[in-house]
Amino acid sequence: MIQINSQMKILVHVEPVDFRAGIDGLCRICREGLNADPFDGTVFVFRGRQGTSVKLLIYDGQGFWLCQKRLSEGRFVFWPRSPDDAKTSLLAHQLQILLMAGDPYSPRVSNNWLPVTRVA
Repeated sequence: MIQINSQMKILVHVEPVDFRAGIDGLCRICREGLNADPFDGTVFVFRGRQGTSVKLLIYDGQGFWLCQKRLSEGRFVFWPRSPDDAKTSLLAHQLQILLMAGDPYSPRVSNNWLPVTRVA
């Protein structure tokens, strides 16, 4: 299970990527585009071209976790922009806000598209 805590380094790849690449393709982007080692425990965050989904790539010491969140409705309105750099860093709580389709620098999140209901 993945648990993102405040001690983890989180790097966001600013440019959208082709999600057909998979783990190996995203590792290549980590090495070449971000100048980072994908095996060092950093949480890497990528956005799809259409802005409706993000992927997280994390190495836990035994293997890679690849997680994807695709919004049911709308797009991720906020995405970090760094004109001189291919990457930017986030704190753990900012990543959680980003994954809720919110702006990490202005903590407001979008409404749930479909409320989660408890099944008896």
